[in-house]
Amino acid sequence: MSSAKNVKVSRDEKNWEFVLEAELPADVVQKYRAEALKDIGRNAQIAGFRPGHVPETVLIKQYGETAILNEAAELAVKSELPEILAEEKANIVEAPRVSVDTPVAGSPLKFSARAPLAPEIKLPDYKGIAKKMVAKKEVITVSDDEHKDTTIHLRRERARIEKIEAGAAPDKALEEAQKAEEKDLPALDDEFVKSLGYESAEDFSNKLREHIKTEKELGAKNKFRAELLEALVKDSRISYPSMLREYELDDMEGRLQSDVERMGKKLDSYLAETKKTREQLRAEWKDAADKRAKIRLVLSEIARQEKVEADPEKLAHEFEHAKKHHPQADPDALHAHLSHALRNEQVLDWLEKQG
Repeated sequence: MSSAKNVKVSRDEKNWEFVLEAELPADVVQKYRAEALKDIGRNAQIAGFRPGHVPETVLIKQYGETAILNEAAELAVKSELPEILAEEKANIVEAPRVSVDTPVAGSPLKFSARAPLAPEIKLPDYKGIAKKMVAKKEVITVSDDEHKDTTIHLRRERARIEKIEAGAAPDKALEEAQKAEEKDLPALDDEFVKSLGYESAEDFSNKLREHIKTEKELGAKNKFRAELLEALVKDSRISYPSMLREYELDDMEGRLQSDVERMGKKLDSYLAETKKTREQLRAEWKDAADKRAKIRLVLSEIARQEKVEADPEKLAHEFEHAKKHHPQADPDALHAHLSHALRNEQVLDWLEKQG
């Protein structure tokens, strides 16, 4: 049991942190002062004395009472704080940040601590929300006009390539292909489509229709999921520590840096060109990072309640594939990232089947 007195516990709702204020009685601090002296003496290198056998008066003269009291205060809080947190049933997710008043001989030692609380998520009727939205999903079809527009686009592209092969400049070839009337465009006949690997113009036309439908289905799926997540987050009550938002901001900055480096630039150069600082970018991203953090928490909580886990075989396959493409990545972090990503994907699949 902790020796702390005047313990005050509160919750910082804005930053979602556990806040503690307490003090240790003077006699308790004195006890830790004795332990601090032993620790200092154990490692003290003082001429004429062996480590661990230096008299107390010599240690005080050598190090000073202030240094000894500071050591005692650090030792006291380090020893007593875990007991206090256990007694208060503090549901924290990271080691506390501790602030200790300057110790004064013969006086109680006041200190405070703050630590991020575990996220708290109260979900809405996510099954009902998903069911209603699934019921409103449109059946994806491909109209004749959509099919025709795509074939005309492909014919213009073929015309552009043929003009370049005939010696026209690329920009001139593009301009002429775009201006050409439909009747003057090259046909997607059997001879041409066979060069692309299709059996016939009819086979190509059918496959093209399937491709357009697949693309439309993918777009509709992404839109549906975005709207579903928007509704789930909107109707959820979510409290989480700012460290999770910072994690999202770090991830967003890391992705930007990777994109910039793929263009052969450095992030600092990119920031100079855009006349922005990292701090300005992160401030602009704050709302997006908040939304991303809440989406992760909602999906994680649904997975917990519905006992959804990443498929072991698929996870193993993806992990081996990822290791080959990211050999420098930390294996544990990579595995955890893939596990969460696949689990979230399965949660979304599960929600889409609620209709």
